[in-house]
Amino acid sequence: MRIVVKVGTSTLAHATGNTNIRRVETLCRVLSDIKNAGHEVLLVSSGATGMGSGKLGLLKKPEDIATKQAAAAVGQCELMYTYDKLFQQYNHCVAQVLLTRSDIEDPARREHLRNTFSRLLDFHVLPVINENDSVATEEFFIGENDSLAALVSTIVDADLVVLLSDIDGLFTANPHQNPDAELIEEVREITPEMRLKAGGSDSGFGSGGMSTKLNAAQTAMDAGIDMVIANGSHPEILYDIIEGKKVGTRFLARKESA
Repeated sequence: MRIVVKVGTSTLAHATGNTNIRRVETLCRVLSDIKNAGHEVLLVSSGATGMGSGKLGLLKKPEDIATKQAAAAVGQCELMYTYDKLFQQYNHCVAQVLLTRSDIEDPARREHLRNTFSRLLDFHVLPVINENDSVATEEFFIGENDSLAALVSTIVDADLVVLLSDIDGLFTANPHQNPDAELIEEVREITPEMRLKAGGSDSGFGSGGMSTKLNAAQTAMDAGIDMVIANGSHPEILYDIIEGKKVGTRFLARKESA
């Protein structure tokens, strides 16, 4: 399988913005094992702005563009240093790929990007992908990594997209506010009612929410790719997801008949 895994800031960092070392170490170990089993993995990683904010001593997510970009520039260094160090322990090489919307929407640049990903996977490299927050202007923002993961999956013809977040999946209501909310295990069509109930981000440093995840799911499903939303607090959950077990919410794409 070719799998795009997206990890959110809430999975990678503590509420302080500093790295959740134990969880990141577990994530890298699990992804390395998945690669050892013969799967191809692309990692879309949030966390640069949050980690940069922590290193800069900021107590909350920056609000102005210049500070956001400065924090992202600082945090991206720490993020890649951490991934490079941890994946090397399991004999896996990583590559940094930073993107803007124009890289994806421009046909020529998109094709070059596809070729780059293809060659990296040929070399058994694990691409670590993020939006190029330190230089992207508003005109070229993707804005959040849920959508970026889905867009990347369409470029590389992935078999599955997994969004690891701080929530177990899609619920009938916001589970942080309604204790009676029930998990929806399977979705074949995203309805207007689902979108109406989707809320914003509950993470102090994150930029996504259920609304962005539904948008990502629609992008993946339209491209014939399944997507799963699951809780990233225990990265070992990826094993069950790949085996097709009922974990989180699985959005089933309509597969074209042969």
